[in-house]
Amino acid sequence: MTSATVWNPSKSDIEKTRLFSFMKKRDLASYDDLHRWSVEHRDEFWKTVIAEMGIRFQKPYREVMDLSDGVTRPKWCTGGILNIAESCFPEKALFGEIAIVEANESTPGTLRSWTYAELWDRSQAIASAIRAWGWKPGDALAVDLPMTGESVALYLGIILSGCVAVSIADSFAPHEISVRLKIAHARGVFTQDTIDRGGKKIPLYSKVREATEERTVLLRSGAENLRPQDLSWEQFLSKAKIDRSKPIAEPASPDRAINILFSSGTTGEPKAIPWTHTTPIKCAMDGMFHQDIGPGTVVAWPTNLGWMMGPWLIFATLIHRGTVALFDGAPHTKLFGEFVSRARVQVLGVIPSLVKAWRNSGCMEGLDWSAIRCFSSTGECSNESDMGYLMNLAGGKPVIEYCGGTEIGGGYITGTMVQSQRAATFSTPAMGLSFELPEGEIALIGPSIGLSTTLLNKDHDEVYFDGMPSGSNGEVLRRHGDQIEVLGGGYFRALGRVDDTMNLGGIKVSSAEIERTLNKVAGVLETAAIAVNPQGGGPSLLVVFAVSRAEADPSQRPPVQILQKALSSELNPLFKIHDLVWVDSLPRTASNKVMRRVLRDQYGSGSKQT
Repeated sequence: MTSATVWNPSKSDIEKTRLFSFMKKRDLASYDDLHRWSVEHRDEFWKTVIAEMGIRFQKPYREVMDLSDGVTRPKWCTGGILNIAESCFPEKALFGEIAIVEANESTPGTLRSWTYAELWDRSQAIASAIRAWGWKPGDALAVDLPMTGESVALYLGIILSGCVAVSIADSFAPHEISVRLKIAHARGVFTQDTIDRGGKKIPLYSKVREATEERTVLLRSGAENLRPQDLSWEQFLSKAKIDRSKPIAEPASPDRAINILFSSGTTGEPKAIPWTHTTPIKCAMDGMFHQDIGPGTVVAWPTNLGWMMGPWLIFATLIHRGTVALFDGAPHTKLFGEFVSRARVQVLGVIPSLVKAWRNSGCMEGLDWSAIRCFSSTGECSNESDMGYLMNLAGGKPVIEYCGGTEIGGGYITGTMVQSQRAATFSTPAMGLSFELPEGEIALIGPSIGLSTTLLNKDHDEVYFDGMPSGSNGEVLRRHGDQIEVLGGGYFRALGRVDDTMNLGGIKVSSAEIERTLNKVAGVLETAAIAVNPQGGGPSLLVVFAVSRAEADPSQRPPVQILQKALSSELNPLFKIHDLVWVDSLPRTASNKVMRRVLRDQYGSGSKQT
């Protein structure tokens, strides 16, 4: 390994971090001591973290961790009352600080800043308007929008009002939107007419119209003709009336839902995962200890509110009085890199496939990224040479690998700014969490704030605990599904999934979802979708095995372009077929289940029928 892929912190680097400051307050001599304390004294750890981060309670909690229902169903901050959105705003004396800086690809040279005061006023107005239009606390309101200052204010306004945000990715097709709205029982949708990307207009409102009859509010309406039940943003906000003599934030118990997010399972229907008022504490804790986010830190992470990293970015930055940097445009272009430079971004989040695109095009070379203190990579397996390339774009700054899940509220394995970092590897379990590796598969050891305790549409215990062995000391182990390799020197490497889900372009999707779409294509009898990892590591590649309805006549097989078109239009245009393999039949178990692991082995060995 060359020095280009290794970062060793100096004494000065270490002593500047919030992690070091926290260790010093606790009189802990090393990072290992701190992590050990965080898992051996979980109640004391979380109580200390909540105080350190200034989480605001309307009524103090009695007990930070209640295990009376067992470690699989912990209760957090029992007896307390809060609205976590309030913790995203500082005391009034700091309301003049910058909360958001944003730009878009239409006017990339123009930066717009939101102070905390402006964000607070807008979020209050949105909460007031939500109530005025008849939505009540507990109602689910979907958000299908790109990441902008206005959508951040909307997200916080929904939580302030006591309603529940439903996360919808802006790339989803109408059917996938409809499925998620029905699972969440959404009573309204916030969207806009189109998204501008690379000179093209990608529709949003037309897909929402096809997916639901529920009232829809358009933050940007353009020339769209609204349905009678729908509202423009101006109409919606016209009913906002803020009574400053009354608290705007709806009081709630810590276990009340604030957000419903979705993560693919293996049966075709996405898992609906509620985040509660305590889940953001996990986001913010990770950001403080692992990405070293603090007051004034400028954080950029290309994402949106449809995926967990959108809410994560809001909470991990604003709870620490940092600045969220948002670019409404394509992140694979030089325009995004110039925005990173102008906004003086200090923490830049990426997914590995985005870094590979930057490397292939060279579009980020020669830019001033001197303000960057660290990168953080999530969503896919990383490649060492790509991450080394990324480090060198900012003069050798480290990449904090970050792997977790929606049902964790953040990461379970990552890195820190007080340890040496090697490209494409992890250096530590996340603070407050530990794990074991039965047969190389990650099994989490809780309890931890952030870990889900319920699913809206599946049996939580069956998904995460049934059939799991006990830990080495009798602990209850929680299933996760990632494969991790233990390397020398205290490092770990991600090897992808062991179940039938995959990460494509940073998006978790099940084989069943892809197969359900491709099986509708004329000429296709059945398919099996697998993810393969390229030699040398890196983002997973989608390989489709297909059985033709006209086995005797290969000329009747639909070309890969037809299957790709179906995948793009009906599921997600970000899912790209790397290889299409035609076979006479799919390998099955005695109970008729497709053996995708056999297909992965066959593909890896090169024994493929065509």
